[in-house]
Amino acid sequence: MGAGPGTGRTPGDAVRDRAGDPDARWLTVLMHAAFFLLLGASLTRFLLRHPGEARTPWIIALSVALAVLYVIGPVLGSRPTPRSLVWLRVLVAVWMVLVVLAPSFAWCAVPLFFTGLRILPPRAALALVALLTLFVVAAQLRLAEGFDPNLVLAPPAVAAVATAVFVHMQRQAERQRELSERQRGLIDDLLRTRRELAATERREGTLAERQRLSMEIHDTLAQGLSSQQMLLQAADRTWDADPATARRHVRTATGIAERNLAEARRFVHDLAPADLAEGGGLEAALHALAGRETAQGQGRLTVRCHVEGERHTALPDRVQSALLRIAQGALANVKEHANATEAALTLTHLDDRVVLDIADNGRGFTPDERTGATGSVRGHGLPAIRARLQQLGGTLTIESVPGEGTVLSAAVPLTAAPPTAPEDLA
Repeated sequence: MGAGPGTGRTPGDAVRDRAGDPDARWLTVLMHAAFFLLLGASLTRFLLRHPGEARTPWIIALSVALAVLYVIGPVLGSRPTPRSLVWLRVLVAVWMVLVVLAPSFAWCAVPLFFTGLRILPPRAALALVALLTLFVVAAQLRLAEGFDPNLVLAPPAVAAVATAVFVHMQRQAERQRELSERQRGLIDDLLRTRRELAATERREGTLAERQRLSMEIHDTLAQGLSSQQMLLQAADRTWDADPATARRHVRTATGIAERNLAEARRFVHDLAPADLAEGGGLEAALHALAGRETAQGQGRLTVRCHVEGERHTALPDRVQSALLRIAQGALANVKEHANATEAALTLTHLDDRVVLDIADNGRGFTPDERTGATGSVRGHGLPAIRARLQQLGGTLTIESVPGEGTVLSAAVPLTAAPPTAPEDLA
């Protein structure tokens, strides 16, 4: 019957759970209509076949009483309360009296099956259905002129079908209720997971932004301030002995300060490299960078720039920004560590990727010693370059031999690059 011992649920509980179920409402309306239709048909049949008998007033009175009692049922509700149980007993008793007096009222039992199943616990409901079925069989046999197997088998079959329909709908309602509860649980879990994911993404975004700003400051402001410091220190040492050279150092430091100021203002606005913001694209920015580094080197370092191949499509802003920052970081490493006199920037446009090579004739090093699995590289230069390329799906290749210089090759694919926020590589 859909509820086992100890569950604390009754068929009435399932019906109440289905209060908003259109199938349950449809079944209830159908049973009510069937009851009154069968009651009216049974009374009409009796009046047509037995007019003027002494029991006719009793039959009419009991039919009216049965109809009134049936109407009162929904008011009492579906819970097995003392009042609803008394009402059900009276209803069944009146029907039994009617069946005894007029067997044609027996088929009113079918709606009563559902009434009992709706109110009573499973075992009591099955006992009531069995009792009503026996009365129906007995009534049908009284109406028959002889023994008819159909009259014995048909009522139990109808009772079984009615009970099965009710049990099936009850279990469907129970499964629907459990499914709704499970869906609500899944929705709650999904919302909670989304909130946790959003919080995690915010934390990761904050950390990534801090790392990005660290790389930006290292590649621009920090390197510029370092160059200014060296130039001003040189000017201070030569001020008395060679004022012209000292003033030249000061003018060069002033130019670096202007570039740093432009970079700082660009950080405030949109964090795009100042050279790119001036227009001309990556090629012009690399040429400007090479000329500026050569001027700042004052004969100690000469930087040349070459562009090979033809650009088929415009490079995304994030790619241009990243490659320019990589060139700046690599040249900063050359000035600080390589003790080189010449360096070259080579930008090569290929069909599926763009490659930037930074070569110098400095002291070189063994790549495994500084860029191996331990990651024990001085400063932020090479790790920053690797991080920028990883964000674009690119690769970094380092070729260097002690005493023979170094070549850094940064390759960025032009398709299928992983998505990154536009400002990540500004």
